[in-house]
Amino acid sequence: MPSSDTFLKTPLETPPVQGFDSKDAPKPDLIDSCVHCGFCLSTCPSYRVLGTETDSPRGRIYLMDAINEGEAALSPVTSQHFDSCLGCLACVSTCPSGVKYDQLISATRPQVERNVPRSWGDRIFRSIIFNLFPYPNRLRPLLLFLWLYQSLGLQKLIRRTGLLQKILPRWAAMESILPHITLQNIWGNNLPDIIPAQGEKRYRVGMILGCVQRLFFSPVNEATVRVLTANGCEVVIPQTQGCCAALPAHQGQEEQAQALARQMIDSFAETGVDAIIINAAGCGHTLKEYGHILKDDPNYRDKAKAFSAQVKDVNEFLAEVGLTAPLSPLSDRELVLVYQDACHLLHGQKISLQPRQLLQQIPQVTLREPLDAALCCGSAGVYNILQPEVGDELGQQKVENLVNTGAELIASSNPGCSLQILKHLGLRGHNIPVFHPMQLLDLATRGLKVEV
Repeated sequence: MPSSDTFLKTPLETPPVQGFDSKDAPKPDLIDSCVHCGFCLSTCPSYRVLGTETDSPRGRIYLMDAINEGEAALSPVTSQHFDSCLGCLACVSTCPSGVKYDQLISATRPQVERNVPRSWGDRIFRSIIFNLFPYPNRLRPLLLFLWLYQSLGLQKLIRRTGLLQKILPRWAAMESILPHITLQNIWGNNLPDIIPAQGEKRYRVGMILGCVQRLFFSPVNEATVRVLTANGCEVVIPQTQGCCAALPAHQGQEEQAQALARQMIDSFAETGVDAIIINAAGCGHTLKEYGHILKDDPNYRDKAKAFSAQVKDVNEFLAEVGLTAPLSPLSDRELVLVYQDACHLLHGQKISLQPRQLLQQIPQVTLREPLDAALCCGSAGVYNILQPEVGDELGQQKVENLVNTGAELIASSNPGCSLQILKHLGLRGHNIPVFHPMQLLDLATRGLKVEV
């Protein structure tokens, strides 16, 4: 016999909408601070490409509010609009009302990961990324196969057929940004624990190597060490350090991000450094957010805040303490250079003038500014892999604007940006070298020339 509850229901009644869970949901007061003025629209890269309100910061805030109020469900339909956000934070820089969209999206992404089911293909792909990229010791053996893949001509064959793009577009997107692999990438990259300063020691600094950076961009780390030591810094490199947690943190993988953050803090404990130096923009932004990432950990909360207070982007640090090593021209003639603003340096850390100031100290360098300098290049961590169509459109726009400056060199402070720019330079048939600012300062410090 039916229960009494059955008779009380009417045909109009529906089950409750699946909303945010109770753990750190987007705060209503932050949501309500948005007055929906629309200033964010013109600076939002996903809105510029997709053109839909729900793929803009304002639209996503509407969705967060609707989910909080039970008017919309946290589901694959709504979460796709949170996934489309690059997390570039341009809207934070633009908003006249000071809306803390960075806090809203960083609260929403873990909610999506906990509560929204993904397809089996998406789960497998994301699992490979999060279980491989943040762990250099796992990634290093793969480099041997990638070296063989390139050396045997398989890469050229795969790209020529276009088959991977047709069958597995995300895998094709990941393959398309693969840099040139050398045996040095596989077996080298062993910097000592302590590198003494050249001349009088001014500072003792720690240095973070990064996970992808130390394998694919080891020359950047080596150049950074040489620039720091040439300018009176003793450099300490704890060998126990791992990933900074940027990748999982940006994608809502809370527990993994917290574990990696704790490991990083422990690695630099008792090193007695004046500052902790990072040369990758996305990593630097996350390192400065450890206080937020570990806010609920009573054992690490205070340690995290103290650690983040010591973190300095290498451009920020050198501009602050000043260069003492003399710089030589990079060429026998005037060179035209364009600097590419990485989003997590520009919008996340508010660092823009410092790298330009450093580069302008190199003799016979003319620095030019690109159109839409603040627009994301489409890399955004692994966004160009997870959302390749939008990432490619933004990459094309970025490269077009950089090339139109007439620059002979491009400077980029983030490995992901560099890979994205190199990919789209190649697709457009341009052979413009891309350097980290530290590589250019290193060459100028050592009196070496750039081939252009």
